[in-house]
Amino acid sequence: MATAVSSQNTSSVLDKINNSRTSLANNEQTFLKLLTTQLKMQDPLSPTDTTQMTQQITQMTGVEQQLVTNDLLAALVGMNTGTGLSEGVNMIGKQVTATTDNSTLKDGKATFSWSQPGASASLSVEVKNAAGKVVRTLKPDDQKSGAHTLTWDGKDDSGVQLDNGGVYTINVIAKGADGKEIKATNVKGRTEGVVTAVDNSTGSPQVVVDGKAIPVDSVIGITAVAVKTDTEADKEAA
Repeated sequence: MATAVSSQNTSSVLDKINNSRTSLANNEQTFLKLLTTQLKMQDPLSPTDTTQMTQQITQMTGVEQQLVTNDLLAALVGMNTGTGLSEGVNMIGKQVTATTDNSTLKDGKATFSWSQPGASASLSVEVKNAAGKVVRTLKPDDQKSGAHTLTWDGKDDSGVQLDNGGVYTINVIAKGADGKEIKATNVKGRTEGVVTAVDNSTGSPQVVVDGKAIPVDSVIGITAVAVKTDTEADKEAA
């Protein structure tokens, strides 16, 4: 996915470039005045070394070329922002999967993900509710290093199915064969739903799923929504 760049960051970059260009223009005028004065006031018997003047002019030209490069980079930043918005628009009406800071229990399940830098000898995943209380402790069999994905069935430690709509996070407790903790990274929840709108009010394009705004670059999967036939719709209505 294209990484969205905020309009504030873009504005900051452009301001710096414009300030640098203004400073260069002032310095260039000062340089030319000094050079002209130097040529007028030089000793005819000991003229200014032309090699030094050439080096100074070359340095000034190099700065101008760098500013041109900065202009091109700023243009690319603007294109990147537009691309993020376009991608969001293209997702409207489609089913998406995105990483988020938490997972909402939906259809009796919730999915989480994390990464660990090394294989673990023991691994526990604590599922916590919005109040921070552990409702379920899971013992995944897969303890390898790298990326992990876990789908929770929505039941607490007593086997009671919890209500849909609850918001949950996880705490990963991993230890190596030496008993030392293995720090899990990129611990995330996941959300799924149909994109109904795109919001760019913050300058960073976000898609709206179930009323929740999600950054475009957090979307990790897109699926076309199956269109139901009239017969199928009639059967569901019956």
